[in-house]
Amino acid sequence: MFLVATLLTGCVGDKPGLGDGTNITVSDTARMTKSGFLSEYGRLKATQWGEGMQCWSEQNLKASRYNKVLVSRIVVSFASSTDRRNETMIDPNDLKTLTDYFHEALVKSLKPQMQIVDKAGPGVVVMRVALTDLVPTQVTDSIAGTLIPYAFILEAGSGTATGRPAGSTPYMGETGMEMQFRDGVTGAVLAECRDTEIGRKYAADMNSGVVGAAQTWASGYLNSFQQWSYAKNAFDKWSVLIAQRMAEMRGVSAAKK
Repeated sequence: MFLVATLLTGCVGDKPGLGDGTNITVSDTARMTKSGFLSEYGRLKATQWGEGMQCWSEQNLKASRYNKVLVSRIVVSFASSTDRRNETMIDPNDLKTLTDYFHEALVKSLKPQMQIVDKAGPGVVVMRVALTDLVPTQVTDSIAGTLIPYAFILEAGSGTATGRPAGSTPYMGETGMEMQFRDGVTGAVLAECRDTEIGRKYAADMNSGVVGAAQTWASGYLNSFQQWSYAKNAFDKWSVLIAQRMAEMRGVSAAKK
């Protein structure tokens, strides 16, 4: 019990020293949503840059025409699913906290390369975002698993055994999003994306060396003791990936204007 208490109290404050969370969540194509928020789900395909994210864009899109971005208010549009482990009601305060966090993460990632505006117009790309699935981590189950000696050996392999990503467990949180990009003048749809990320309690990035792998493992484990940590990890991940892709398409640096 002392170990659990230590993890719970140290989880938030120690996070910056445990890596950026990039590999703590992983895309799950089996759980991609189709909420009706996007216009053309049939055109969505896996991308080389999105780490599992599916997208499409207009063939003749001239992204360099857009130097401003309007990040619309993020909405929640739950998709129907046979595997929704969040039948309990979600606190409206949690929803606001999560949507505000995601909005701020997008703005922070995009601001170095594009002007953030609050009105549509010439040179503006309007980003519309919907959270289409939100499943909190079942913290009680995570703690119970931790108290069982050597339980991690079975849990670490339970993801693949149940058709989930490796390192996840049945009680991990998951987060789905659908994102649309529109022209700020005509309203024409320029591109769309979607993804569903699942938390990994037992995550490791072997490509980052021993220290990086240990940091990712520790971050994934610690975040399993908070309801919404994996959702925030996913928001950070999407924000960075989208900003990098937009910079690439516009032919500018994602780090500075």
